[in-house]
Amino acid sequence: MIEKVLKGGKSVKSNLPKILFMLFVVALIGFSIYFVNHNQNKNGLENLEEIAEIKPEILHDLRLGIAEFDTINPILSSNRNVQEISKIIYEPLITLDQNYKPQACLATEWSKIEGNGYLIKLRQGVKWHDGSNFTANDVKFTIDRLKTEAITSVYASCVKNVTVLDVIDEYTVKLSLDSDVPFFEYYLTFPIMSASYYEGQDFETTSKNRNPVGTGKYKVTWDENDTLVLKEYTNYWDKKDETYSIQNIYVYFYNTMGEVYNSFKIGNIDLITTNNLYVENYIGTIGYNKKEYQGKEYDFLAFNTTNTVLSHPEIRKAISYAIDRSLLNANFYNNKYYVADFPLDYNNWLYNQNSTSSGFNPDQVAVILSENGWELVNGVWQKKENYTTIRAKLSLVVNSSNENRVSVCENIKEELEAVGIQVTIRKATDYQYQNYLNNKNYDMILLGTRGTFNPDLTTYLGQGNYSNYTNDELNTILSEVKNIQDGNLLTEKYNRIYEIYKTDMPFVSLYFNRNTLCYSPYLMGEITPNCYNIFYNIEKWYRQY
Repeated sequence: MIEKVLKGGKSVKSNLPKILFMLFVVALIGFSIYFVNHNQNKNGLENLEEIAEIKPEILHDLRLGIAEFDTINPILSSNRNVQEISKIIYEPLITLDQNYKPQACLATEWSKIEGNGYLIKLRQGVKWHDGSNFTANDVKFTIDRLKTEAITSVYASCVKNVTVLDVIDEYTVKLSLDSDVPFFEYYLTFPIMSASYYEGQDFETTSKNRNPVGTGKYKVTWDENDTLVLKEYTNYWDKKDETYSIQNIYVYFYNTMGEVYNSFKIGNIDLITTNNLYVENYIGTIGYNKKEYQGKEYDFLAFNTTNTVLSHPEIRKAISYAIDRSLLNANFYNNKYYVADFPLDYNNWLYNQNSTSSGFNPDQVAVILSENGWELVNGVWQKKENYTTIRAKLSLVVNSSNENRVSVCENIKEELEAVGIQVTIRKATDYQYQNYLNNKNYDMILLGTRGTFNPDLTTYLGQGNYSNYTNDELNTILSEVKNIQDGNLLTEKYNRIYEIYKTDMPFVSLYFNRNTLCYSPYLMGEITPNCYNIFYNIEKWYRQY
């Protein structure tokens, strides 16, 4: 027998039991590791399946903030946030949808009648939050208050032309106006207050203003911490679902808007609205969602169409082509404004969204002026007319106290002179600027207006407009649309108004300001704000964690 001798003098045969034992131990350890890992993986998969089955928690409250709160009575409040919140507590006779089209609310029908009168049928079966019935007396009470005790209300202008209100019966009223008010139904959007609730009380000073009643989706209450709580009104007349997802809205008060921004940033409130162009400096750029929508502050460049040069439509069009409105927005408004094409270009239902804008196109200036007999001489366009040479030299008036608008005018001057239209800027004091406006003794003037929801265009195109502009066909249409009730016909008429505007170009639309609604990423639902109402479809909103 041959034996192989290992180092140290021991044979393989003598070590065989030890080797077998070691192999057994290694196998046992390997099996143990496999068993443990298998069970861990199995448990891990089971845990993942359990996690996948966990549904997000639905919360039924919403948290809002108000800076510098005064009163929750919307007729008396001058606070913008109160006016926003009031849309879900109180209701008007007529409301506006997301495209600013009138819709029935507490009024079911309205019609213009002989003279300057309106007949209004009211909705039956509506209950105030205290359980009493809504009637014509409430409409009379509200209008009377707006014309007497609450004359400084933001809604007082809505009824300034109302001279007589007759209660025909419990659900019918007749209003008489002192003059013809185009689209008067747009002024019937003020909140209606309860006559019986305030009976025998001084409207402005009563303690009931702390807890007034409305007819809206939510009613006013206060909790033990003196926090304003808007609770779902279960007897709401237009309740489509058995219950709303948002059942309680907590409204917290702050001293300043800066405190509101900070509270939103750290997650204590769920929603804020602002027209601050630099709101990101306060709340950052991440950790929230936002919806932006056009405001009602509208800037435009008005031409005096009786001016020798500006009486020519081709010059006005040339100026429009030469102005880069997007660049103005970027340079002076941080790209936070909306470039505008028309005074109704804020999603109004009567503005054709598919309209083609004659936007920035400086190459078109030479084309349109040359086609109409103008010549570029020594860098300035000129034209011979009635044995006289007229030159494209104009002045531009701007209010010197508005630094942004002064800068805009300086930019416009550069753009116009680059295409052969000379401009002299006149920086006017507030007093001088108002004189220019009153007397219309300007060539061009940069204007800013605060628009209304009313689609009446008289201010811009009608009698006494800023451009001294007149067009017989347009005047006829503006007179007709005041009494047209058919929506399709009204749209057709407004399309024609727009066509005339683009042909004659009596002014150049520049831009609208921008509002922003910032909201928590946990707030879900169809959030579609506009200037009239930020709470459309709130009954479908919910919070999710």
